[in-house]
Amino acid sequence: MLSLVSTVTALAVTSAASAGVSAPIRWEDLGVSPIALDLGFFALKWYSLAYLGGIVLGYWLLSKMIRQPGSPMAQRHADDLFFYATLGIILGGRLGYAIFYAPELLSAPQNLIKLWEGGMSFHGGLIGVVIAIAWVSWRAGLNFVRVCDYISVCVPFGLLFGRLANFMNGELWGREAGPNVPWAMIFPGGGPIARHPSQLYEAALEGLVLAILLLFLFWKTKARWRTGLLVGLFTFGYALARFTVEFYREPDAQLMDFAMRTGFSMGQWLTIPMMAVGLFFFLRALIRKPLEVGGAAPA
Repeated sequence: MLSLVSTVTALAVTSAASAGVSAPIRWEDLGVSPIALDLGFFALKWYSLAYLGGIVLGYWLLSKMIRQPGSPMAQRHADDLFFYATLGIILGGRLGYAIFYAPELLSAPQNLIKLWEGGMSFHGGLIGVVIAIAWVSWRAGLNFVRVCDYISVCVPFGLLFGRLANFMNGELWGREAGPNVPWAMIFPGGGPIARHPSQLYEAALEGLVLAILLLFLFWKTKARWRTGLLVGLFTFGYALARFTVEFYREPDAQLMDFAMRTGFSMGQWLTIPMMAVGLFFFLRALIRKPLEVGGAAPA
């Protein structure tokens, strides 16, 4: 990930240096590539590394969090969640992409397994993870919402890595940027138009900002004792960030007409119910009496 961070840093420096220059930044000139490691016989892509890094870091963080007083689960539950949530991310993300963004894949189910060709939906992956949490919670008799509180603190890291990988792939670029956007960029496949690097906007808002906020609330406040507060804040915060960035992100080509007809992109329509759900859990957590501090985790 060090190469990825240095590339983003180089972009920031290049953007600042080009503030007074009319020529936009070219993605190719940053020296980025979809390949993170190429051994000749094996090539590891940033997208794959982002999923792997997000899941492993999330598991490590969850294992650290549940050692604190009042945890709703034990380590064995975290191990089960690691397995089932990974399945939920992959299966839900792929099926969600087919349903929401590329329904033609449903007529050729054999193409659904071609994960290396790209095409994953956050909303589909989210549904898959929620089902995984519900399954583990039901089997072990855990408090579903409290488990979601803990999981929600781990998710922004995967979003951060995933959006940075989108940038490294030169995909999911933004809409046309005006002349007053010095960091506007020309992407391969995006034509000669200078566009918003919306992948970095999403990485910052959906990933970095949410991660800092949720980590602070978990470790420095008593937020985890208010059932539903952390997951409500994550859900609402992600939805608001995604809804906002979609104004700068180019809609998927196959859904361009849909966005023009409805006024919002598919991504924005999918975030509206998320905002309502997130706000509900957040406000309910503030109104209800918090749990008593202390107590041991389930065995």
